[in-house]
This record gives sequence, C-alpha cells and structure tokens, in this order.
Amino acid sequence: MTQRKRLSTARQQGTLGTQEEDDDPTFTQPSTSQVQKGLEKLTPAQVDQKTAEVVQYFLVKDQKKLPIRRADIVKHVVKEYRNIYPEIMKRVTRTFDQVFGLKLVEIDTKNHVYILINKLETVEGPSSITSPTNPKMGLLFVILSVIFMKGGVVRETLIWNTLKKLRVDPGEKHEDFGDVKKLVTDEFVRQRYLEFVRIPHTEPVEHEFHWGQRADVEVSKAKILEFMGQLHEQDPQSWSQQYREAHSTTDSSQASTSSQR
Repeated sequence: MTQRKRLSTARQQGTLGTQEEDDDPTFTQPSTSQVQKGLEKLTPAQVDQKTAEVVQYFLVKDQKKLPIRRADIVKHVVKEYRNIYPEIMKRVTRTFDQVFGLKLVEIDTKNHVYILINKLETVEGPSSITSPTNPKMGLLFVILSVIFMKGGVVRETLIWNTLKKLRVDPGEKHEDFGDVKKLVTDEFVRQRYLEFVRIPHTEPVEHEFHWGQRADVEVSKAKILEFMGQLHEQDPQSWSQQYREAHSTTDSSQASTSSQR
C-alpha cells in the first residue's frame, strides 16, 4: 500500500483526540436578509458588546492554544444573538486583524473549528528546545521536523527514540515538559499541532503521528528544511521531495494572502 493511501486509510479509521462532535444541529447559518433584519432590531452598542464578548472568549481559549468550535461560540457567548452570527464573526475577525495583529483561521470547515495565529510569527526553531522562554515549542518543532522529513507520517516509536537521543525520555518526568508522553499525545493533539492515529489491525496496538491542522497553518516547512540543511551541512534542495512540498506550500500561502488584500 502506498504511503498516501495508508495515510488516507488511517485518517478514515479516526484520529485520537482531534475528532469533534458534529456541529450544533439546532444552528443554521442565517442568510444575509436574516442578518440584516436582526441588526435592525439591535443598537450598535449591543452588537459591539457582543462582538467584544466573543473576542474575549477567543482570547481566553487561546491561552491554552485550544481550538474553538462554532457550536461552543453560539452556545456560550452568542446565545440569543445567533441570528446575526455572521456579522459578529466578521467584526471579530476584523478586530483580531486590526487591533491584535492576529488572524482568525477556520481549520475545520466541516465542524467549523477556529484557531488564532500570530500574523508576524511562526513556531520557533529548534534552538528553543533549550531556551527557558518556550521549550515546548522547541520540542514540537523537532517532532514536526521528523514527521515532515519522513514523508508526513511516522510511527510513534520513531518519535520516542528521537526524543530519547535528545535526553527527553517519554517514560520519565522532565524538568521542562513534565509528562512528556501526555504533552505529545494529549496536549499537542488537542491544540491541533499533531494527529495521533491508531494504525488498523496492529496487535499490540500501535499509533502514528501526522501534522495537525494548526501546524499546517502556523509552521513553515521551508524553515524546517533550512534547519535540516544546517544540521546536516547539506543543501536543502538535495531533499527534492520535501523541497518541492515546502516551497509549493509557501507559494500557495503567499498567493492566498495576496488575493485577500
């Protein structure tokens, strides 16, 4: 079986920690005319207040890098203002962009799941693994690098062995990371940086890692390749497959940004 087919099959089997319940079945996206009628019944101050509440909700959730579902936004914050939900989200998006320098991204269009990303930054390079500022992001960068260089999917044993070489034992409590295995298979997965997928028909049960939806948005594959070139004293273009993928991703991202302007 080819790697692409295997990856597709594994995802169909289900992804641990990233599957969400279906979006709120009682909520139907209002039409433009419904939104307009709803706005006519509210004062500008009421709409501004509700927009501010949604912004605050996102900021609180983002402290733990947790993705936010539309169903939760409607249930916990928007509530009786659901008939103007599209207008509220338009204003929320504009507020994050113009005031906070953040970009609101819908990473799962089926279940309407959102994340916030900093428009000016990407995940730090591997040097941060020994930095007191954000060692977790350094560890994550290493894991994502391994997955990318191995074609997008790796068995968990390879990740654990790689971390052991860096003196980060998944079976032991770490000074910076705490429970390493929980950090990697639970926290990074819930944050959508990684997918931890059960491999079908394995006994004992085995899992493999893929890049998560947040990583696809936040992390530069070109930077990973640049780092690997420096590490191995090798021209990044010598990894032809990865080089093409990294730069096609960069080009498409830049094209998307240009089209939005």
